[in-house]
Amino acid sequence: MKYKGGIKWEKVRLSSLFDPTKTVEIEAIIDTGATMVVLPKDIVDTLGLKKVREVKVRYANNEVETRPIYGVVTIELKGRSANLDVLVEEKGSQALIGQVLLELLDLIDEPKTRKLIPNPASPEMPMIAHPTLTGFAYPQGVIRHA
Repeated sequence: MKYKGGIKWEKVRLSSLFDPTKTVEIEAIIDTGATMVVLPKDIVDTLGLKKVREVKVRYANNEVETRPIYGVVTIELKGRSANLDVLVEEKGSQALIGQVLLELLDLIDEPKTRKLIPNPASPEMPMIAHPTLTGFAYPQGVIRHA
């Protein structure tokens, strides 16, 4: 990881789920305030990803635009990987890693060192909270298993 202008950057490996021979390594901004993974169209084209739908996106300046979602890409970061769809921006735009991927990989932004690290509670592999096993509160009540 490195910082440029106060922005956190990480090396990320991207592969097409359906054609793993199509792989690229890039540097992406880690933005814990963002939701999705964002990739420029030229990288999406290199990986041969397919458009799956469109969504409305609200940018930091409050503008709303319709943007395409492409998939499926395998993203490797800090020795962990996940498969997901990505939001696509114009060719040459900056790749960005948002909170969804960080949650899937169970990576945290350690405030003291300012490093992206595996969750100390699950250092060997990602841990996912499962609502029906954790007593997640639903409007009808709490689901609990004996």
